[in-house]
Amino acid sequence: MFLELIGTIFAGFAFAGIVMVLNKVTGGRLPRWMTPVAAGLGMIGMTITSEYSWYDRTRDTLPEGMIVIQEVESRAFYRPWTYAVPFVDRFAAIDAGSVRTNEQVPEQRLVELYLFGRWAPVSKLPVVVNCKEFSRANLADGAEFADDGRLLNADWIDVTASDPIVEATCGV
Repeated sequence: MFLELIGTIFAGFAFAGIVMVLNKVTGGRLPRWMTPVAAGLGMIGMTITSEYSWYDRTRDTLPEGMIVIQEVESRAFYRPWTYAVPFVDRFAAIDAGSVRTNEQVPEQRLVELYLFGRWAPVSKLPVVVNCKEFSRANLADGAEFADDGRLLNADWIDVTASDPIVEATCGV
């Protein structure tokens, strides 16, 4: 975030500098307000470019075996251009290499779900997926495993076979 701020400030200086050079070349014919307007436009352009490129940059740095399962696009009234072209500001991915099964409960699989956000730290959530019944449960708040490997005290969520977490986990 700090480096993006520095980049935005430098973009403002660069655009202002270009206008100042153009003003010098044209013999001072450009209006004085052009320099701060160019600086502002440069900083806005840098911010927009950074917003739209975040998802691609982050996705490209994911380790091998990480599968993006869902993207969330953002639109906001204070960014009117996002209604025409929304950008991805958060997404979820699973670590296909972390999928574990228990021989006693072969229909259940345990997978690590990662939640990425534009201005948020990465969150990691273990999820149990039942590939036979198309349901899943987050391993949080009191969920335990029984001696036979079954999940106890879990809040199961019934989903369809096309649920991105079920589809990616059971397809591994």
